Amino acid sequence: MTKEHQGGSRGLAAARKGVWSWLRFTSLRLRLVLVFGLVALTAAVSASGIAYWLNREAVLTRTQDAVLRDFEQEMQNRAGALPEHPSQGELQHTAGQMASSSQRFGVLLVAEDADGRAVYGSSGGLGGFALSDVPESLRTAVTREQKLTSANKHPYHLYWQRITDDGTPYLVAGTKVIGGGPTGYMLKSLEPEAKDLNSLAWSLGIATALALLGSALLAQALATTVLKPVHRLGVAARRLGEGKLDTRLRVSGTDELADLSRTFNNAAENLEKRVADMAGREQASRRFVADMSHELRTPLTALTAVTEVLEEELEFAGEGEGGSFDPMVEPAVRLVVSETRRLNDLVENLMEVTRFDAGTARLVLDDVDVADQITACIDARAWLDAVDLDAERGIHARLDPRRLDVILANLIGNALKHGGSPVTVSVSRADDEIVIRVRDNGPGIPEDVLPHVFDRFYKASASRPRSDGSGLGLSIALENAHIHGGGITAENVPDGGAMFTLRLPQDPSPPADEDAGDPAGAAGDGSRGKDAKGQL
Repeated sequence: MTKEHQGGSRGLAAARKGVWSWLRFTSLRLRLVLVFGLVALTAAVSASGIAYWLNREAVLTRTQDAVLRDFEQEMQNRAGALPEHPSQGELQHTAGQMASSSQRFGVLLVAEDADGRAVYGSSGGLGGFALSDVPESLRTAVTREQKLTSANKHPYHLYWQRITDDGTPYLVAGTKVIGGGPTGYMLKSLEPEAKDLNSLAWSLGIATALALLGSALLAQALATTVLKPVHRLGVAARRLGEGKLDTRLRVSGTDELADLSRTFNNAAENLEKRVADMAGREQASRRFVADMSHELRTPLTALTAVTEVLEEELEFAGEGEGGSFDPMVEPAVRLVVSETRRLNDLVENLMEVTRFDAGTARLVLDDVDVADQITACIDARAWLDAVDLDAERGIHARLDPRRLDVILANLIGNALKHGGSPVTVSVSRADDEIVIRVRDNGPGIPEDVLPHVFDRFYKASASRPRSDGSGLGLSIALENAHIHGGGITAENVPDGGAMFTLRLPQDPSPPADEDAGDPAGAAGDGSRGKDAKGQL
């Protein structure tokens, strides 16, 4: 794949991600646009509906009034001039004359001839407007004679009704000639008015859609204007979270967002000062520990040499080869020897921890047979009789042999001191990792202590703060695993005992780097044992 193709793919992926983030309902921008659009849609639909209803009523009322007025006038002038018992021909002729008025409606006249038979006259002939086209309710209302009162001067009135036939709207009206005469019915098609109203509805719908689109664009523009400071605030917060404490926002205006930006700048400034102060204190503390450790090494070297001589004298006296020690002094000498050795280990551990904290610890990688390395670690410390090794030869990895020895010495020594023999060490390969498990047969680690076994100077019991180790061994082992790109976990085995699992990559990513003058951390510190399990 070419670089141009890769760049295009990344650009497309970024564009898709941006569109998806914009379309998420949790996006404030989308919610603003939706709310603004819903408000605009509601307003536009309401306005369009009201306008359509008013125009519809106005058009229909105007047409209806004109038709009914013309029909009523035709009934008075032409139908009222017919005899009391007209013939069908007379009705037919009069209906045709009435239908030729300016409104162009269909007319049906109903009367009784001299023999009392009903006769009909329609403007459309025999196949035209018929009595069956008139709703029965309208016919009943037209032919019903009403009582005359002071408020009702006529026995018959004009009635009308709107109907729909095959999707076409019609206006039907009827009345009876006052004083005796035929009954007339009118049928007027409202299809032209319906077409006009449909055109009006389409126009209002298009106007509503355009208003909605315009409101969405306006909402987008307003959201961009409103959310731009919020976006800048989010970017600044992310930069601040990434450790760029000099991040500040440009403040303009006097609104709430400007106040929020000022608050953010003040908080960032205070945080920068506090972090700088803490970093300075931490650096001074590390420097103090490093300087103190270096200063202690010189007298400790002399003390160690003296204690070694004293230890040899104790052994020489114990073998009865001429040496002698006052029985009152011998316990003190042994205490000085053990405490000097312990102090020396503590100083070495403090120097190692200081290197990790300062970030100056480096790896010196080499191709290592893991089984051989474990065997060498056990043999150097005379643990062969107490450790069972389950590791096949030929499992190689690029590791720092010295740091691996520190890890193994701390884990195995801790298991021997505070677990139960025998201690089992197994090696396996999982994917691109080397997995080393160290298991003892002791009572296990208390559940409340288990999360803290890798903490520095952690004591399981505050009433028993003293320990044979420095309390740093497991912490140093974990740091050595981390610098390889691996890790260590601790757990209790269901059938008894504790197990530490070390995972190291076969080829760590950090480059090999010479680490001259960086002595290994003290091996076999055993910090987990007494401090974590409280068995001593």
